[in-house]
Amino acid sequence: MTRSSSVSLPPSVGGTAAASPAAATQLAPAGLYVLLSGLLLPLIDFSIVNVALDALSRSLGASPTELELMVAVYGISFAVCLAMGGRLGDNHGRRRVFAWGVGLFGLASLLCGVAGSMGLLLVARVLQGAAAALIVPQILSTIHVGLKGQAHSRALGFYGAVGGLAFIIGQVLGGLLVSSDLWGMGWRSVFLINLPICVAVLACTRRWVPETRREQAVDIDWPGTVWLALLIVCLLLPLALGPIVGWSWPCWVPLAAALPIAAQLWRVEHRQARSGRHPLLPPALLKLHSVRFGLLIAVLFFTCWSGFMFVMALALQAGAGLTPLQAGNAFIVLGLSYFVSSLISARVARRLGHVQTMLLGCGVVLAGLLLLVWTLHAVWPHPGAFNLAAATAVMGWGQALIVGSFWRLGLSDVPADGAGAGGAMLSTVQQAALGMGSALLGAIFAHALRGGQSYLEATVTALWVEFAVIAVLAMCVLAYHLQLRRHR
Repeated sequence: MTRSSSVSLPPSVGGTAAASPAAATQLAPAGLYVLLSGLLLPLIDFSIVNVALDALSRSLGASPTELELMVAVYGISFAVCLAMGGRLGDNHGRRRVFAWGVGLFGLASLLCGVAGSMGLLLVARVLQGAAAALIVPQILSTIHVGLKGQAHSRALGFYGAVGGLAFIIGQVLGGLLVSSDLWGMGWRSVFLINLPICVAVLACTRRWVPETRREQAVDIDWPGTVWLALLIVCLLLPLALGPIVGWSWPCWVPLAAALPIAAQLWRVEHRQARSGRHPLLPPALLKLHSVRFGLLIAVLFFTCWSGFMFVMALALQAGAGLTPLQAGNAFIVLGLSYFVSSLISARVARRLGHVQTMLLGCGVVLAGLLLLVWTLHAVWPHPGAFNLAAATAVMGWGQALIVGSFWRLGLSDVPADGAGAGGAMLSTVQQAALGMGSALLGAIFAHALRGGQSYLEATVTALWVEFAVIAVLAMCVLAYHLQLRRHR
């Protein structure tokens, strides 16, 4: 399917059928690089704190629950505010809101870096997540409305490359900063490192990033925003805290409430659309087959991705006794392979097609998981960057093909005027899946350990679960491909 699909959206999605003149402004390469530099900020902060948790706990006397909350509230705030961030960019100008987000992210990072208590750190992390939600939707929307054809596909490849590399950079950079203890800052440096990046991005934004927005501003969908926030909190918070508090009843109550809350959100958004208002999550977008497929991809793949990174980090440090720096370095080859694959993914997609490229990516990841399981059995208890290189390189190559195809497929039918809502919808589900992945695969890993399995056995158990989920994704992609062929 292509971006020129004949599927049209009613006024409830985009107001007008065509993008405004400002939205048609061409995005130059320099502007794309500025946007991608901004993308690094919020995504690195997902993983950079993982290797700083032990030092942070000793410094502030944080309990395990407080540490888990410090990680969780960032992701929850990020996911809750994403759709609103897309709407604000559509209305007030995507470049302007992007700059607001970068400035706020810098302020929140400063507050994190100087925090003297866990209370202040938690508040600053919530603010940091909200700022990240202002940044990310503007990047995807500006690419979607500012580029066409091959340039659009190539930019999405870069977007996917930076998004994947951010997790790897976070692991490696976090270990390096904590181990180096620059100027005695310790864990604080993982937050303060954001400040010069924020300043540089802000200095370049006005010069190289074009301003784009909707032709007609739309009202804020407050009922949809509130119900969406409740849904995300009820899903992510119990999943994050469940393994620590023993999955007691306070965890199960919000999880049980998530289903009726989701139903109520659906009713509210349909009511907003029928009344001529502009819903935060337009039901008309969900009528687009490519968007629905993109949401399915997000749930299955990104749950596996974050779960894999979380379990491997635990296994390498707690199980194999690697230092934070050594554990981070074990992912360098995966990151390099991911980056190279992302750069050529647009070329592969042009030759094979987006759906076929995703199917290829699933096959490569499955092969990488099999190779990783075999490698862990062969080298344990001495895994490292060198002996894990082959398996992680294969996995990184396949992951990049999947991620690049995810954005191209998910946005293929979305018109320019619905770019903010479409990008925010996909990003919201992506971030929620990233939050669920570490909790779900982490729970499987912890359950296996409590059941008497060794660290190697528990890691392999979690990897087999990931293998099964990726296999399900591959079958879904194949079914989607066959359905497209029948409709041609």
